[in-house]
Amino acid sequence: MMLLRGRGGAATTSYDDAARASAACVIGHYSTSFGWATRLLQEPVRTHVRCIYALVRVADELVDDESQPWDRDQRARMLDGLHQETLAAIETRGSANLVVHAFALTAAEHGIGADLVDPFFASMRADLTVSTHDQESLEGYVYGSAEVVGLMCLRVFVGGDEQRYAALAPGARRLGAAFQKVNFLRDLHADQSELGRVYFPGVDLATFSDRERDQLLDEIDEDLAVAAQAIAQLPPSSLPAVHAAHGLFCALSERLRATPAQQIARERVRVPDHVKAQILARSAVVAR
Repeated sequence: MMLLRGRGGAATTSYDDAARASAACVIGHYSTSFGWATRLLQEPVRTHVRCIYALVRVADELVDDESQPWDRDQRARMLDGLHQETLAAIETRGSANLVVHAFALTAAEHGIGADLVDPFFASMRADLTVSTHDQESLEGYVYGSAEVVGLMCLRVFVGGDEQRYAALAPGARRLGAAFQKVNFLRDLHADQSELGRVYFPGVDLATFSDRERDQLLDEIDEDLAVAAQAIAQLPPSSLPAVHAAHGLFCALSERLRATPAQQIARERVRVPDHVKAQILARSAVVAR
């Protein structure tokens, strides 16, 4: 873990460094493809992005980890507490929760505020209250759960360049939306049979067809195509990593399209490790 510098060039504290190390630990424990891609980020961007995703992961686990003994009301209370603690920590640049502290440092430095944090937690709450989405609620959920996370990362990528942020924000949103919808499709069985959630309106495991699969993938591929144009304009510090993540999800989309719909409805489609390695190797040189 490199020693980051705060505003004005002042060295951060040992507590700050411990918080950032805890965020990296969370990402390392839960993530595979994402963890691989983040290695292509240059510092300090890599550390900041890990701090964002660690908070996202903790919130997601509060909602989804069925191995924990918490009931729905307990999960909702913990999620509300995490939300309020995050907002307070951004203002004070401090929290007793190490993951929140790490996120708050990144948020305060890069202008990530309630306009992005609030929609994210609203989508996390929706997982506790909404079992079947219609088109309107799905769009709101995807915005809060994925698009705003892309915007948070974009804040870090552009390093305060508001003109570049405004230009690239639509592409960042489309990339986040594509990632989320690919995950919905590959997790169709787990979401419906284990968590009792229907994200895609009208999609049922028993009747899921190749035609429905292709309609969903057409939309995803359009998002990925728009996102690719924005990715090409990212700074060298983030371009290879985002290019790699985009490539991994393009590969997932291709594999999903080649997989019978009823197989998708039964099992999770994956990209083999050797294919991931090839994508990462190609992306590592994209900005050179």
